[in-house]
Formats: sequence, C-alpha cells, structure tokens
Amino acid sequence: MSGESGSARVAFVTGASRGIGRASAVALAAAGHRVGFCWSGDADGAHETVAAIAAVGGMPLSVRADVADATSVDAAFDVIEAELGPVELLVNNAGVTRDGLVVRMSDDDWETVLRVDLTGAFHTIRRALPKMMRARYGRVVNVASVAGHLGQAGQANYAAAKAGLLGLSRSVAREYGGRGITCNVVAPGPIVTSMTEAMGEEWLHGVSALVPVGRPGTPEECGALIAFLCSDRAGYVTGAMIPVDGGLGMGA
Repeated sequence: MSGESGSARVAFVTGASRGIGRASAVALAAAGHRVGFCWSGDADGAHETVAAIAAVGGMPLSVRADVADATSVDAAFDVIEAELGPVELLVNNAGVTRDGLVVRMSDDDWETVLRVDLTGAFHTIRRALPKMMRARYGRVVNVASVAGHLGQAGQANYAAAKAGLLGLSRSVAREYGGRGITCNVVAPGPIVTSMTEAMGEEWLHGVSALVPVGRPGTPEECGALIAFLCSDRAGYVTGAMIPVDGGLGMGA
C-alpha cells in the first residue's frame, strides 16, 4: 500500500494507547505505512487504537512494552521486525508525569519521569539506528512539550525530560544526517485529551485566554505534523523543534 507521504514503510509509535500517540499511529496508517505501536498499562486504550487504525485501512500490530526497560524495548522491536520488517519511522510519544514542587519532589518521582520520558526515547532510538543506517533511511520524531522550553511550575521533572529530548534529537540529527536519517522534535502546547476534558470548562477557558489562537489543540493536529516529518518529503528537515501550541511559546 502506498500513501500520500511516499513509499509505504514500517512505523513504530510508542505510547499510542490514546492521545497524540494514537493520532500519530492513525495518521501514519492513513498515509499507507505499516504501523506497530506499544503501550504500557492501558489495554482498553490499546484496543481502541487498533480499531482506529483498522478504520483507516491499516493492519496494526500492538505490543505491550515498557520503554524505560531496554530489554522490553528490544523485545518489542523483535516482534515488530518479525511481523512487519525493520523500523524505518520511529515516533517517541511515551511519557508519564509525577507532578510536584521541586522542594517536595521525591527522588523516585524525578527519576521515573526522566527514565520514561527521556531515557525511553534513547532506548528506542539506539535500537532502531543500526537498521536505519544499513538502509540509509530513517525518520525519528520525539514528542516533547512546550514545558520543555518554557518551564512549568510543579513539573520540573517533566520539563527537564522534555528539554532533554531536544539535545538528544539534535545530537542524533548531527551524527546520522549523512546517512539519510532525520531526527526532529514536536513540542505540543495544551492539547484536548480525555484527561483535560475531565478538567472541565475552567481549564478550557483558562487555556483559551493564554493561547493566541484562542483554543487548545487536538491530538490530530499533532499527528498530522508527525506524519509529515516521517514522510519522504521531509527529508531536508532535521534537528528542528516544531511547536504545535497555538502560539503559546512563540519567541522562546
């Protein structure tokens, strides 16, 4: 199957049981790619992602994996490679939060977020790179956050991890750009998800007042950009940090 983004390729999306991960997996499937995705704790959400991918004509492969564990990442790649082929498009979306003010933040809350949100991306990139290098083709997109470059009270661990993704991504872009591999960062701002919907009208009005376009974004708006960055047409875009934040962080 061939999609509008060019040749059909093998994609792997982490943290795709809901939100931006699911939207990215669906967008990649709609573009004609063979999509594997992983999830950690939300089995019901993973089933919904399978259905959403199938609805656009894809044949998804769902794998349970903990990106913080290199052995679990290796096992997930083994399954995807055996079923679909070598991973050519990698989207690192898996993440967790453990919010709290710095003075009260425990070592475990700090380390858990860094391990999943930053080290998890390192694990998947390291595992994918050898076969991307042999193919002289690869697309890596790391999902960060506007908090990574603006900071966020109560989320020092999350902001630090997302800021770290930029340094990791630009290092990968410099090391492997000559081998046909690009690596970019997408930095979402406030996005409507099942979690934010539960926060009610007060959250919506607060976000709308802060964001220049006057509303929060959608997972699908993020997924569309991620699918483009994974396309053949995006071959001259690397080391970039592209906000999807309605102008919230402009100039930062």
